[in-house]
Amino acid sequence: MNGSIDFDVAVIGGGIVGLASAYKITLSHPDIRIAILEKEEQLACHQTGHNSGVIHSGLYYAPGSVKAKTCIEGRKQLVAFAKKHRIPHEICGKIIVATRPTELVNLEMILQNGLDSHIEGIEEIGPEQIREIEPCCEGIAGVRVPCTGIIDFRKVAEKLAELVVAKGNNKILVSHEVTALDKHDFYTRIVTSQEPLNARYIINCAGLQCDRIAKMDGVSPKMRIVPFRGDYYELTEEAREKIRSLIYPVPDPALPFLGVHFTRTIDGTVECGPSAVFSFKREGYGKYDFNWADTWNALSYRGLWRMFFRYWRYGLGEYARSLSKTLFVRQLRKLVPSLQGSDISPCKAGVRAQALKPNGDPIDDFRIERKGNSIHVLNAPSPAATASLAIGDYISQIASNYFNLPSSRKENTRIESVKGKKRKSTGTPKVKH
Repeated sequence: MNGSIDFDVAVIGGGIVGLASAYKITLSHPDIRIAILEKEEQLACHQTGHNSGVIHSGLYYAPGSVKAKTCIEGRKQLVAFAKKHRIPHEICGKIIVATRPTELVNLEMILQNGLDSHIEGIEEIGPEQIREIEPCCEGIAGVRVPCTGIIDFRKVAEKLAELVVAKGNNKILVSHEVTALDKHDFYTRIVTSQEPLNARYIINCAGLQCDRIAKMDGVSPKMRIVPFRGDYYELTEEAREKIRSLIYPVPDPALPFLGVHFTRTIDGTVECGPSAVFSFKREGYGKYDFNWADTWNALSYRGLWRMFFRYWRYGLGEYARSLSKTLFVRQLRKLVPSLQGSDISPCKAGVRAQALKPNGDPIDDFRIERKGNSIHVLNAPSPAATASLAIGDYISQIASNYFNLPSSRKENTRIESVKGKKRKSTGTPKVKH
């Protein structure tokens, strides 16, 4: 390649955030050439393909925060996108149920968050209304969220990929694991498990591997990705009638994870979970999966040990429930008392990329850093899938301003090669096709 530019922008990571970002850039800058690099043989294999498929409303987050705004806007865009492209989805609503008096304060806070964020149709409900909506659920109070829905995020990712490739000379390169980034004045040579390629700009959306990609680029993000596995059960076919839509517990803001809940999926099955336990492998979906490099990377980080010490009682409870079906059912029965052990069977698991600060605090909001010719998405936690199109808008805007991306080829100054001395440029060089 001899220093010639193969792509204007290379997006590392073929999950829904990377795909949505690439899609939004193609809409704003239709003439630039984009490559999406995915190390697996298929797109959306990890967090995107292993989540619960819930279209979140945005009521859990502080009103006016970036997380609340992107979730609400992303939800609206996602539903419109699904309608336009005929992606199966359903706005089935959900209820958040308090089962103990001590949960009422947090339930009221969630309700107020939703009202302040103007979540459509949100309302407080009592025990009788809970039973009307979910006859098998028992609680002392609840919040109904009618705009929550369900969808298959893999199908969303597939459609985004199709739309990206349909524009210009964009490419999706699967089985291309990034192994090194060789920086030059005008471009980066991206070394992969297959052929290398050159890109003018890089956007790192690597999810579970994002901190490692950032380090390849010389970024010291002062955080680390620590994997937490969530195990799910599903209701047997006979027990599915016990759940009509989505039932959630009242989250405890003092704890890092939400707790087990019931989710009717778009294919008609009903999942319950997840647990939340430390994973000894970043992409390990089995209870006993292990990777030495991932384990050492996590356990050598002081932030993880500080988190362990802070939440040790909660963590032991999660481990116990992940290993004991009896304890898992006991937790579920707080919401649906009639549930029996014979009503559930193990199904999938997911791994969450939890970003931790050195002091052990989980990073709860989106975190994006810029350096040189790169943008690094270092934290895109739940509800990232719901918010993906809004996150894509945000990253597209950052890329447009930070990279000075042209909106058309007329604004380009063609550079055939980036060898030699740095040259003055009025925009992004035209790529070599």
